Parts: sequence; C-alpha cells; structure tokens
Amino acid sequence: MTPTLIVIVGPTAIGKTSLSVFIAKELNTSIISADSRQFFKEMSIGTAKPNAKELKTVTHHFINSHSITEDYNVGKYEVGAIALMGKLFLTNNNLILVGGSGLYIDAICKGFDELPEADMKVRNEINSLLTSKGIAALQELLQKLDPVYYNKVDLQNPQRLSRALEVCLTTGKAYSTLREGKNKKRNFNIIKIGLNTAREKLYDRINLRVDEMMLNGLLAETKQLQIYKHLNALQTVGYKELFDYFEGKTTLESAVELIKQNTRKFAKRQLTWFKKDPEIKWFDPIDREEIVDYIKKKLQ
Repeated sequence: MTPTLIVIVGPTAIGKTSLSVFIAKELNTSIISADSRQFFKEMSIGTAKPNAKELKTVTHHFINSHSITEDYNVGKYEVGAIALMGKLFLTNNNLILVGGSGLYIDAICKGFDELPEADMKVRNEINSLLTSKGIAALQELLQKLDPVYYNKVDLQNPQRLSRALEVCLTTGKAYSTLREGKNKKRNFNIIKIGLNTAREKLYDRINLRVDEMMLNGLLAETKQLQIYKHLNALQTVGYKELFDYFEGKTTLESAVELIKQNTRKFAKRQLTWFKKDPEIKWFDPIDREEIVDYIKKKLQ
C-alpha cells in the first residue's frame, strides 16, 4: 500500500501545531516540521515551537535540529527530510508534514532543484551589502538580476533574497530559471489541508500570540541572541524589531506593535503563496472533526 503524507499548511498563528498534534494522535503517527525557523534550537519563543506537552505527546522531527550558526537551507532540508521519511514509512503508512514555509513544503511535495553552492566571496559580499545598506539594497539588486523571482519572493525575507542573489551572481543566470525544473516524482501520496479563518479573527490571534510571546520571555531570548543578530536566521519578524529596541532605535511599545504589524503582513504573504495551490483543501481550524473525517476518507 502506498504511504501517505498529510500536509497541513496555513498562516502563522492559525493553529497548525495544535491541529497536527490532534491528527497525529488520531492516526498514531509522528510529525515532520516544515517551519524554516523552528529548526533552530536557539530560537524558541519567537518561533512559536510546539510546547513541552505537545512535544512529549507526539514525536516531532526537525524541531531544534540545527543551530543558527549552521549553513542550513531548503536543499539540505529536502535531502534530510526525504531520507527520514523513507525510514519512517517503513513502520507507519501515514506521516504528517506541518508548517507555514511554502518553499519548504514545496521542497518535500515537488522537489527543489539542486542549485549550486554559493561562492563564499559572493556570500560575504551580499552579507556586507545587507549590513551596510539594508534589505532594500538586496531587493533592488534582485529586481535587476531576476525580475521574475523578485515578483514571487517574500521581499522582507533576507535569507531568500540572499540565496537568490548568491545563485545569480555565482552562475550568471536567473535564479527563477534554474528553479524551473520538473517536479520530482515522489513515492508517496499527498493530502493537503489548508487552515484559514476570517481576517479579523486571524489578526486577533496574531496580536494575542505576540503578547503571549512577550509574557513568556521573548525579550530575554532576543537579548541572548543579540551577538548573532548578523545571521540570516535572525533577520526575521519578532527578533529584528527587538534588536532595534536594544540599540535605542525605538521604544519597546513601538517594537511590539511593529512585530504585530509585520506578523500580519507575513501571514498575508503566506496565504498568497498557499492560495496558488489548487491541491489544498481549506478548512477553518475549529472544524477538527470535519478535517479528520476528510483525511480518513481520503486514506481509504
């Protein structure tokens, strides 16, 4: 019998973790994370990782699996995750993949082209450009070198911008062109579940989550990571705003409000990405029983 991967996607704060744990218990299986920030063991509060009870209840993979100091990317993730799934499918016919990082979800479902490793000199030059002139300089350069990818990529994600520029400058070819290969044939079936709700409810959830992160110690976590703020992994919502606060560029109140605003924008970009996939069946996260029934029927 062909194994099945159940994919759960949606915007940040929609309830993907809670639902995936619920489904994993129903199907007696484990969860593979496809969240590009939850891999990093140094980043916990700001990435909304599964809590201790959830991690104990269901086995999770690719949570706290790497350090922010490692050179880790979507290509390496695909290789590692597909290899792990091959082993897990030997003992369980169903697995759950959950996350809000569309690029990482696609890497598992469709495959990610094997792009060349960046020349370290090129990488250092891009990092220097980011440090000296900010993310706008990377956006401007990418628009010039690869306007097609410029119109697709999350323009507020320096990691994605940097990687695309590395490939463009290393190969002399557009990153988008090199990514246009055919989808890889996978030896498992895929069921895709998307979570969404009314925009006002989603934004309320986002604002509440940010408040909870602050109460749970996000400020202290960010303070400990300040020496690593130059790393791509930390050029992300929830951390970069607080780095500005520590440097006296803004007040704490303004930084927290900006985290909420940037998280709402991020959620909008996530939905834009996932809405392009016709294979996703959309549900409101409160409809758990309906979601489980749908999955079980698809598994028959």
